[in-house]
Amino acid sequence: MEQTLKYIELKSGFGDNGPAWIGVPDFSKSGRTVYFNNKALKSSSGTGIAGNYYDLETGDEYWVSGVKKDGTDRHWAGGGKIMIDRNVVDLYLDHVNFNVLDKKQFEIVDILPTDKQRFSKIENQPLTETTYKNQSI
Repeated sequence: MEQTLKYIELKSGFGDNGPAWIGVPDFSKSGRTVYFNNKALKSSSGTGIAGNYYDLETGDEYWVSGVKKDGTDRHWAGGGKIMIDRNVVDLYLDHVNFNVLDKKQFEIVDILPTDKQRFSKIENQPLTETTYKNQSI
């Protein structure tokens, strides 16, 4: 399967300056869930305020997109280092046609594996009367 580089940025509480990562996530069969760094990010189907995905456990909004070929993934109003998975540095450098990674712009990190079964259990647990009453309709 082809590795697809993605840019992922936390938007909730940060605007355009949230923590950001570049890595290769896994996807659900439908492609509507992104599994990355021990999180399940669900597509918000256009209903998000600042992001296009939300964290299944916390509700935090994230922006998930492809990686730009010119290396300008941060929003023009944002800032801060982008964390890049050490396992994809060469893939990223090839994608953007750079020879070296700018250490002022990037921090090399280890991305946590994601246990998809954990999220499957969360999504498939039966609704209880209490759960139903606490959901806004």
